[in-house]
Amino acid sequence: MYVCLCKAVTDSEIREAVEDGAVHVEHLAARSGLGTGCGRCQELAQQLIDEHLAADLSFAAA
Repeated sequence: MYVCLCKAVTDSEIREAVEDGAVHVEHLAARSGLGTGCGRCQELAQQLIDEHLAADLSFAAA
């Protein structure tokens, strides 16, 4: 699914960025330009980052 329509960034690209170390929307902006257009995607993008990080932590703890 497209999260940032302005820069055509998908949820899978966000997950990939998190796996490469991104933890904030600012990291995605530097990497892909996400959030540098209209900015409406930033909240959803951060939510996806947080969910992916939480899933990684819960997997690691199991």
